[in-house]
Amino acid sequence: MISKLNLENILFLDIETVPETENFSDLDNTKQDLWEAKSRYQRKKDFTPDEFYDRAGIWAEFGKIICISVGYFNIEGDIRTFRVTSFYGDEIKILKDFKNLLLFHFSQTKHLLCAHNGKEFDFPYIARRMIIHNIELPYKLNLFGKKPWEVPHLDTLELWKFGDYKTYTSLKLLTNVLGIPSPKDDIDGSEVYNVYYKDNNIDRIITYCEKDTIAVAQIFLRLRGDDLLNDDEIKHI
Repeated sequence: MISKLNLENILFLDIETVPETENFSDLDNTKQDLWEAKSRYQRKKDFTPDEFYDRAGIWAEFGKIICISVGYFNIEGDIRTFRVTSFYGDEIKILKDFKNLLLFHFSQTKHLLCAHNGKEFDFPYIARRMIIHNIELPYKLNLFGKKPWEVPHLDTLELWKFGDYKTYTSLKLLTNVLGIPSPKDDIDGSEVYNVYYKDNNIDRIITYCEKDTIAVAQIFLRLRGDDLLNDDEIKHI
């Protein structure tokens, strides 16, 4: 049961991604053809490959990570804090810094990673981008040969499903029904492309990513029956 897990052993996280280049025309001809084939089902006949390209960030083969925000609990007696920090900038540096965090602070068997829809998106996306950049996978992301119960990942979407595999509940909806302050009070995922490439405002994206990370932790607390974090307990470092 999740109520028996030690909160200090869990690393909560969220990632933000964008297409690997600003414009479809920036891709070479081969990559353009591959994008046209990859996106054909999703865009159907409603969009051209060029018109649909701003959504390429959801695929690790055509996107890149621009921010990884992480949060973790520190509990000393009756004092509970949730510390949040972010890795951003060059993707290779983001991935290496995140890997070092896992290696030096969250490498033990007891340590777990937690994200919303993390098993379908965040965890595999990070792993794929590491492989693309020839970065050796840390143990927490290397699932080869692991049995299901050996995978060190928690997913608040999966926990909310309670075994129901035919539904998807967004982070925004789940925070709303659970009475948690919405992390989507400024931008949402569909706007990250423009904020990054058009506005060049990485700080706004970092704030958004950190809010999502905090929301994941809040959902986890609600699922455990614990008190939600208050503003004084959240420390940005």
